[in-house]
Amino acid sequence: MDLEIKKDLASNWFKTLQEAICNDISNLENNKIQFTSKTWKRSKIKDEGGGEYRILKNGKIFDKVGVNYSKVYGAFPKEFQKNIPGAAKDPRFWASGISVVMHMKNPHIPAMHFNTRYISTTYDWFGGGMDVTPCINDINEKRNFHLTLKKMCDRHNKSYYKKYKKWCDEYFYLPHRKEARGIGGIFFDYKKKNFEKDFKFVRDVGVTFQMIFNSIIEKKIKKKWNNKDKEIQYIKRGRYAEFNLLYDRGTKFGLQTGGNVEAILMSLPPLAKWN
Repeated sequence: MDLEIKKDLASNWFKTLQEAICNDISNLENNKIQFTSKTWKRSKIKDEGGGEYRILKNGKIFDKVGVNYSKVYGAFPKEFQKNIPGAAKDPRFWASGISVVMHMKNPHIPAMHFNTRYISTTYDWFGGGMDVTPCINDINEKRNFHLTLKKMCDRHNKSYYKKYKKWCDEYFYLPHRKEARGIGGIFFDYKKKNFEKDFKFVRDVGVTFQMIFNSIIEKKIKKKWNNKDKEIQYIKRGRYAEFNLLYDRGTKFGLQTGGNVEAILMSLPPLAKWN
C-alpha cells in the first residue's frame, strides 16, 4: 500500500475518533457544557501541519477532559534524531495521532488516558495505549477493565495482552516514588509488521476505549463522595502530574518537535495537591 494512502487512512481515523469521543462526552454532560476548540499550526513560517485540541472544564462529570488531534510534519532537531527509528538516515518525519485525558469530578471515577498515533520516517509505525488511574481502589473495576482489554487484544493476537500489559506496567511507573501511576492497561509502540492488521488493531483500541469510559462513568456517576475523597483525589492527581512532566514520552516528543504547548500539557489536572 502506498505510504500516502496509509497516512490518509490513519489521520482520517484519528480525526473521526476525536469527533466520536467528543460527542460521547457531550452526551454524558447532557450537552449542557461545550468544548472549547483551538486549532494550531506547528510553524508560523511554513506549512508543517498542526492540529486541534478540545477542552471541556467544570462539567457535572468531568472536572477537565482534553481530546487532542494532530497531524504534523517537518524535520527532527539534530539532537533528537538518534532517538527516533529511521530519523538518523533522514530527519524528515510525518506524525498523526489522537490523545485523550479525563479528570473526573467524582473521586470514585478514575482518571483515564488513551492515545494512538502513526509516525513515519524512513520507518513507519503505530503506537499508543490506554491506562486507568483510580484514587479509590475498586477490585472489580480493575478486573473488568483488564478482562475487556484481554478480550480485545485476543481478537488480534493471543500474545498482545500479556506483552502490552507488561509494557504498560513498566512505562506508567514513577521510579522516584517506587509506585505505579494507576492500575495499568496496555501500551505498545513500533508496530509495523503489517499495516492493515496493525491499523485494524489500533481502531479496535480506540473503539474499546470509548466503550470502557462510557461503562465506568455510567456505573459510578451516582456514587456519593465527600471532601475526604476529594482530597485523596487531589493527591493522586499530583502523582499524575509528576509522571507526565518527568517521564511521559509523548510530552517530551511534542515539546521537542515544536508541538503546541497548551495541547501537549492538556493532560495536566485542573487542580492537584502534594502532601
